[in-house]
Amino acid sequence: MRLVTELLIDEIKESIEKASSIYIVTAFLMKSGVDLLKSPLKQALDRGAEVKVCTGDYMYITHPDALRTLFNLDERIEVRLWKNNGRSFHPKAYLFQFEDKTGHVIIGSSNMSKSALTSGVEWNVSIPSKDDHIIYEEAIHEFMKLFLSEHTIPVNDVTIKAYEEMYLLQNHSRDNWFDEWDADDEKELMFGQKEEHTPILHDPPEPYQVLKPRQAQLEALEELERTLDDGYDKSLVVMATGLGKTYLSAFFARRFKRVLFIAHREEILYQAKKTFNHVMPDRTCGIFNAREKERDADFVFASIFSIANQKQVEEFDKDAFDLIIIDEFHHAAARSYQHVLEYFSYSFLLGLTATPDRMDGKDVYAICDGNVAYKIDFLTAIEKGWLAP
Repeated sequence: MRLVTELLIDEIKESIEKASSIYIVTAFLMKSGVDLLKSPLKQALDRGAEVKVCTGDYMYITHPDALRTLFNLDERIEVRLWKNNGRSFHPKAYLFQFEDKTGHVIIGSSNMSKSALTSGVEWNVSIPSKDDHIIYEEAIHEFMKLFLSEHTIPVNDVTIKAYEEMYLLQNHSRDNWFDEWDADDEKELMFGQKEEHTPILHDPPEPYQVLKPRQAQLEALEELERTLDDGYDKSLVVMATGLGKTYLSAFFARRFKRVLFIAHREEILYQAKKTFNHVMPDRTCGIFNAREKERDADFVFASIFSIANQKQVEEFDKDAFDLIIIDEFHHAAARSYQHVLEYFSYSFLLGLTATPDRMDGKDVYAICDGNVAYKIDFLTAIEKGWLAP
């Protein structure tokens, strides 16, 4: 572990040359910085490396041409833009994974600009994974959380054009901007506006003694069994929150040998593990996330932020699971989920969601070949007396 105060570009290029996965998150992108890195990144992509870049629209400092250059570099690069919505966005980190399962993370002050990477006054800490494996694993996990966050959008021709319009508008109006700050403005610039947190709705915990399907679960289970008998290998179940989607998936999983359950929130993983243990106490359950890597259990409950990582998913055999379950399936149209689904050779894919329609218009139904085994909305469940209004 060491402090790097000059010519960070040399260390980054050296790591890119041997990395199998390259993750970059910087608050701002400048065209000058992208120009320095585009050639080594292109060479990495050509040899099969995974490259993901996340930047932000905070204060509209990121240059549209920098986004455009990265996007046009190669169709295999993944670039996403954090929409700040009043919250400051200041990370700067360069993360690398190598074929020998070691890695390297650089965390500090350098954005992706020529001055920050070459001659500017910058402090960055370079941490090989052998020096602090915990920090390295946490950094990879936190990057994936940022990259796949609902606050980020994919960078493409449409989003670049929209960003460029706001960039020009904001920078045109900044002539006297800094002269007009007061103390409150400075606090907001540094720390962002206070966020209003929207409460997350969860399926209520099932009574511990319930070991048989009930109500909507029984109907859905019958339809899933029929789907299997008809030869389908993918299906979606749409059930209103509160009807017990997790228990349904556990009942369905009884006929499979090994199961991968994927979710994007940690609490869902642990809740699902408890549910599966309840339904099948004689089977083994394991968590796969930034802190735990229990790969060999019958049922593996994986964070998408961990298993979407190319190196980590490749630690599993392609035929490791015969059933894959994706909770909150409306996220599955994201490219990260598609990488996971393309990697594994599974017998059946089960998607679970209460809200199948995505805001970005991507077709979730197509992932299951349009096969919806069972669907019940909130109002129908109330009419049947299965939920209280």
